[in-house]
Amino acid sequence: MQADYIIVGAGSAGCAIAYRLAEAGKKVIVVEFGGTDAGPFIQMPGALSYPMNMKRYDWGFESEPEPHLGGRRLATPRGKVLGGSSSINGMVYVRGHARDFDTWEEMGAQGWAYADVLPYYKRLETWHENGHGGDADWRGKSGPLHVSRGKRDNPLTRAFVEAGVQAGYEATDDYNGEKQEGFGPFEATIHKGERWSAYKAYLKPAIATGNVEVVRGFARKVVIENGRATGLEIERKGKVEVIGATREVILAASSINSPKLLLLSGVGPAAHLKEHGIEVVADRPGVGQNLQDHLELYIQQAATQPVSLFKYWNLFGKAYVGAQWLFTRKGPGASNQFESCAFVRSKPGVEYPDIQYHFLPIAVRYDGKAAAEGHGFQAHVGPMRSKSRGAVSLKSADPKDAPSIFFNYMSHEDDWSDFRTCIRLTREIFGQEAFAPYRGHEIQPGDSVQSDEELDAFIREHAESAYHPCGSCRMGAATDPMAVVDPECRVIGVEGLRVADSSIFPQITNGNLNAPSIMTGEKAADHILGKQPLPRDNAQPWIHPDWRSAQR
Repeated sequence: MQADYIIVGAGSAGCAIAYRLAEAGKKVIVVEFGGTDAGPFIQMPGALSYPMNMKRYDWGFESEPEPHLGGRRLATPRGKVLGGSSSINGMVYVRGHARDFDTWEEMGAQGWAYADVLPYYKRLETWHENGHGGDADWRGKSGPLHVSRGKRDNPLTRAFVEAGVQAGYEATDDYNGEKQEGFGPFEATIHKGERWSAYKAYLKPAIATGNVEVVRGFARKVVIENGRATGLEIERKGKVEVIGATREVILAASSINSPKLLLLSGVGPAAHLKEHGIEVVADRPGVGQNLQDHLELYIQQAATQPVSLFKYWNLFGKAYVGAQWLFTRKGPGASNQFESCAFVRSKPGVEYPDIQYHFLPIAVRYDGKAAAEGHGFQAHVGPMRSKSRGAVSLKSADPKDAPSIFFNYMSHEDDWSDFRTCIRLTREIFGQEAFAPYRGHEIQPGDSVQSDEELDAFIREHAESAYHPCGSCRMGAATDPMAVVDPECRVIGVEGLRVADSSIFPQITNGNLNAPSIMTGEKAADHILGKQPLPRDNAQPWIHPDWRSAQR
């Protein structure tokens, strides 16, 4: 078996690369361990808490005990299914702030500034504003990925935006356009009431061209001969075999599995490889380092009126929502329920937002357990640019063993003050007039939790991952000893091998990572094909004119 290109991982970036290579007439094999995305739990947006907790669809990773979070192990879901994590995520669509990408370029990712990536965001999306306004000039009209907005017919969803404005923050009608900062409508990869994953958007049409074959198998390592990647060793149906790549092998296996595969293939810190008896092909100390994520808290408030989604939180209610969705693709099941959001700055002197809000018109946990209190609402809130860094490393040389994932969450002192700020700002927003008709008592953290020490104890016990791991195969200048790939996604020190997924992000972006991961795949495809990158787009983002002196 062989092809021009082997792509490891049918996730957000891998599907996009497969589509663009197929479009150019190349023969591609995509290796994916997971199976089909068929089934209502993945397709129905309202069922999002199920797939990420199902062994069938999720790799089931967890972090090492995190010392600053009381030794808790945090779940680290990664998609093990066609579409990868885009088939099990919350479907939230956030490009990231313009300044995130300018920072990437400053960190050595030449050619990845906002002016460089904006054309790829436009190329990848078909944007549906659904009557909510927005920045049409900044958006894509004919890309494979459908992006839409929820109906926002729940009064709590609208109250959140009104409360933000009452508290003195900006409103924005398109945080993916010119102005990220402010309160406004959320966007999602939902189309006609169904999840629109990278598989549906990219891989399915790519397979239809006849140029792409999907092989279900477990990737063991990249075969590297005389410093060049020539194929991929996989296990399928109990047998180990090698698939040949006449041009390149492209790892798009996630920020957890891509560094793991590099290490198993002999690319990484020499001492770590020797420790596990792996022959060193390229000594790249940065492989597995620079691991980042977003943490968040769920700030929950009881509702005094039965306006939340809690009314569906019983057997009959869920059956009703499920049936309505199955037959009409409408109703609560057709939304991920994240329909309002905000991006704000934590203090004066912060140039662009460093706090994100997901607002939800029900008090519930990500694993689907509702607050015992009944009707309520909540905001997921967390800092965007934590200074904490962790690492992915091998536990053994056996490819079957899960890697060691250590985020080192909350290891920087600024993380604690940032999170306390998040809680206090949220309480202020929930205290505004817009919420007065609905506001009951605070469920979590609870009105009694006020001092820094009390808040820190709450954070230690309740901070959860937002499931945005990235950074573990950092992109940078070819001369940077800690960089793993150069700005064309080529692994430094090995010919014919690239990494293109969220692992190459030098620094985590503002917001959810599916959109930047797909953009990475789109841009990487042009580098792989040796094409001239799309012309730069110098549209200037809105930056708060008083950011130096004002928090809002």
